[in-house]
Amino acid sequence: MIQTPYLLFLGDAPDQLAAKVAQGIKDWRPENAVGQFRLPGCGADMGLTDMSLQEGLDAGAKTLVIGVANRGGMISTAWKEVLVQALQMGYDLAAGLHNLLRDENELQSAAKVNGGTLHDVRVPTIAYPIANGQKRSGKRVLAIGTDCSCGKMYTAMSMDAEMRDRGLKSTFRATGQTGILITGKGVPLDAVIADFMAGAVEYLTPDNDDDHWDHIEGQGSLFHVSYSGVTMALIHGGQPDALVLCHEPTRMHMRGLPQFGLPSLETLRDTAVPLARVANPDCFVAGVSVNTKALDEDAARACLAEIEDRMGLPATDPFRFGAGKLVDALTS
Repeated sequence: MIQTPYLLFLGDAPDQLAAKVAQGIKDWRPENAVGQFRLPGCGADMGLTDMSLQEGLDAGAKTLVIGVANRGGMISTAWKEVLVQALQMGYDLAAGLHNLLRDENELQSAAKVNGGTLHDVRVPTIAYPIANGQKRSGKRVLAIGTDCSCGKMYTAMSMDAEMRDRGLKSTFRATGQTGILITGKGVPLDAVIADFMAGAVEYLTPDNDDDHWDHIEGQGSLFHVSYSGVTMALIHGGQPDALVLCHEPTRMHMRGLPQFGLPSLETLRDTAVPLARVANPDCFVAGVSVNTKALDEDAARACLAEIEDRMGLPATDPFRFGAGKLVDALTS
């Protein structure tokens, strides 16, 4: 188990979105975050107290969590000096990067000498099966997006929280490093060998009570040429009964790919539903989740109203305004 509380390491993240791991922990497990540690030039800010490593220890931090999800998931040279120092001071380290902590000789040596533990959460620990497509009992909803990092995890977690508040049977199923660090379990899907990804999702969402909902954390986007494969695995392995379309309305192009524009919500719907019906012929679109963080309240509500009118579907920002509309669509 990863020891809490955490000091969140934001490194030299260029913007807020690059520190989405830290943002997720801060928003969903604030009791686990004593503060943030930033390098000069960092463009992200969680609104937590800026602390040195020593100040973090004095505040009770046990683990330094790398809160950055950079392209390719790499540990930069600028970070490594801080990470070694943290181990020397008594921290454990946790990360969800593709570049594993355990593969860095300096970190391995510092952990061994100082008794620290390296937690790589983006490492599959189970031999997942190949998907078989057999129908499972229980119900499943998958958040799918027009782009990466547009609110799919927040959508699933918000809907799960709303259902549990209503006394309904519900489970959030984490498929990425942030969700795993928040909940303590899940499948690091983009680190699973491609042939086994859909099977890993079947494993993650097994048979359940007929009135139980699994809220599957979405990944990537069908329209993102870098990461569409993981989305397909979720669609077919998850066999969702319902989809929630996720969108960030102020974004001008695909994350990290300025030469690619975003698809419309209509295009996402019309592409995703036939693919989902390969595995579950009864799959339907329950609603639209809109990440309105970049809009003031009036603009956000106007945006949601326009999408509802245009799409004929309930639309909300589930983290900002609540997930009630989306849960109503599932349970009606």
